[in-house]
Amino acid sequence: MAVGLLLAAGISGEDAFADDLERGHDLFALCAQCHGADGAGNELFLAPAIAGLNQWYVQAQLGYFKNGVRGLHPDDVAGMRMAPMSRTLRSEEDIRAVATYVASLAPVSPAPTLEGGNAASGKDSFTLCATCHGVDAAGNEQMFAPRLRNSSDWYLFSQIKKFQAGIRGSNPGNPNGAVMRGMSMTLPDDQAIKDVIAYIGTLPQQ
Repeated sequence: MAVGLLLAAGISGEDAFADDLERGHDLFALCAQCHGADGAGNELFLAPAIAGLNQWYVQAQLGYFKNGVRGLHPDDVAGMRMAPMSRTLRSEEDIRAVATYVASLAPVSPAPTLEGGNAASGKDSFTLCATCHGVDAAGNEQMFAPRLRNSSDWYLFSQIKKFQAGIRGSNPGNPNGAVMRGMSMTLPDDQAIKDVIAYIGTLPQQ
């Protein structure tokens, strides 16, 4: 009987995952208008590459946008675009389904757009980042640190600048954002930010 229950639970879990993927695919049609059908992103729309991003992270961020924890700062143009879009997801189930689908997409390797970064210098600075995001920048759910590799470099730059300016990471509803804001302050200038991002770009993708 115990084996039967375990098998039934496994089948049920697989069915739920398949349902999330199917529903997520349908809901993602609206997201695809900016992020692209493959989740590769589009800088013109301020939409970063999200394909293959951690499911738990996407789910949390969509929740933050929907609940006003993120995306309401007047200097966050991209965030103010995302906030109303997130509200088209009417339930937690919708958010989970989209996040599941995004995570299922094959990661992409966006073409670099930033110039002047020094990966060798960035390697030293990344040591601190690695304590949360991992030495391979693959992310760490326990630290609530998302994957950084396979990211749009312009997006990483803009987000670090937003953390430093308090545009992101200042809302008390997101304590992890406050941690990231503090960490961002260890990068003293734009050159240091570019260097770290250049180093992330050298890490194995996928």
